Amino acid sequence: MTVAVTEHAVRTARHTTAYLAAGNPDATPIIFVHGWPELSISWRHQLPAMAALGFRAIAPDMRGYGRSTVHPTHADYALEHSVRDMIELLDHLGAARAIWVGHDWGAPVVWSLASHHPERCHGVANLCVPYYAQGFAPKNFLPYADRALYPEADFPYAQWEYMAFYQENFETARAGFDANVANTVKALFRRGNPAAAGMPSRTAMVRRNGGWFGPANAAPDVPMDREVLTDADFHAYTAALTRNGFFGPDSWYMNHDANIAYAAQAKSGGKLAQPVLFLHGACDYTCETTTSRLAEPMRQDCADLTEVVVPSGHWMAQEQPERVNAALAQWLAAKFPEIWIK
Repeated sequence: MTVAVTEHAVRTARHTTAYLAAGNPDATPIIFVHGWPELSISWRHQLPAMAALGFRAIAPDMRGYGRSTVHPTHADYALEHSVRDMIELLDHLGAARAIWVGHDWGAPVVWSLASHHPERCHGVANLCVPYYAQGFAPKNFLPYADRALYPEADFPYAQWEYMAFYQENFETARAGFDANVANTVKALFRRGNPAAAGMPSRTAMVRRNGGWFGPANAAPDVPMDREVLTDADFHAYTAALTRNGFFGPDSWYMNHDANIAYAAQAKSGGKLAQPVLFLHGACDYTCETTTSRLAEPMRQDCADLTEVVVPSGHWMAQEQPERVNAALAQWLAAKFPEIWIK
């Protein structure tokens, strides 16, 4: 069965969200929210699969990406604005509620939707990035860092040294990614490496190396990892990131205080009552949630939590699409039998 994936956009006075869609327009929406530095096509394996199961599968380009609006200031990329974008998208679809699925920075957007707008969520599923009711910011997850692996004297921000680098050297960080976007895409989108377990993440080295790619401040030319990307995917990412640049994507890291303040406005003190699915990446060493304590706050604040470990690195939906789709389908069937098929 071939499922068509089509391009659309919702335009308001404040923002344009471009999105991909598949499946029956009248079916329950399942909306996939990508992270840094991706696109709606990051969910290319999930859209037809969920549409074939009877959902209206949607994947937007988030603000700063693809065909969506690129805004001019760091503050434009605080989570509250992306949450509003997604509510406008849901209104445009004519639906009261959706299943929301997020990855990387898309996960804090989805967690924020669940905590601020529970009435618009049947349930939420997130990949790699767990929930912090006090806000997704280093202040709130640093207490759970593995200090045996990341001694504070050497890695004050643990594996999130790269986040501090954005704060301290934003233009250097942005310039390093923009220097050669094709090489940046090839360097970033790589499968997880089981042999790297127990060693510091590369993201922990960014400050001491003076950037993601060291003194050259440009990505090296490495072979493309075809376990994650096809030629078409590579060209799509490269074209979009070349056109828009990395200012918008990188600005998502520049709003920690605003995101903490926004989290304080959540309903029910940030406690989530709706069904939640979390997919751990066994080989994701920046979001290392399988052996560390990083997932503990999520377990305390989610009343109906299902957890699945996927043998994957960070780009889980692209590296292990069948396992991600299976986990989603099993959770949807178990928790939402009334919206499974219409």
